[in-house]
Amino acid sequence: MTKVLILGASGQIARHVVSSLADDDRIDMTLFVRDSRRLAKPPAGASVVQGDVLDRAVLDEAMAGQDLVYANLTGGDLDDQAGSVIASMEAAGVKRLIFVLSLGIYDEVPGAFGRWNRQMIGEELKPFRRAADVIEASGLDYTILRPAWLTDEDEIDYETTAKGEGFKGTVVSRKSVADLIAAIIRSPS
Repeated sequence: MTKVLILGASGQIARHVVSSLADDDRIDMTLFVRDSRRLAKPPAGASVVQGDVLDRAVLDEAMAGQDLVYANLTGGDLDDQAGSVIASMEAAGVKRLIFVLSLGIYDEVPGAFGRWNRQMIGEELKPFRRAADVIEASGLDYTILRPAWLTDEDEIDYETTAKGEGFKGTVVSRKSVADLIAAIIRSPS
């Protein structure tokens, strides 16, 4: 049984992940949300914790006994949130992290689309990049996801690029990102 702590479980991508994992009896989910009223009905057997990842007492309690953390967070203090998550993981001995950030954090989006992306969200990417830097320096076994512009299309169609490679594509469905996250949770290596 893999115990997974899902931070930001009421988010749009996370909802797809939770739904995908709901019938997998090898996965035990703890859904961490700021406001439990925003959470759809949790699957049978899933635990729900209401709190803020910057509240270490609540986060540490939810972190205890977990095998893997999937973070679906955002905000201008995303680097602080990442630091809190990492500190809590280290305190609990949890080593595996999946963290969703954004395309463009490494200035890896080429051409006209890259210029447009920087113009549209360049300033907003700064805390995302700082979060990536904190994660990379952590020593954890991590996967940083950098999805393209997100859609609500009912499709699963994506390809991946590694850090240092040019970014491919311009849009991806939330359902596609969730599919990749669920696959990593099922097979963390």
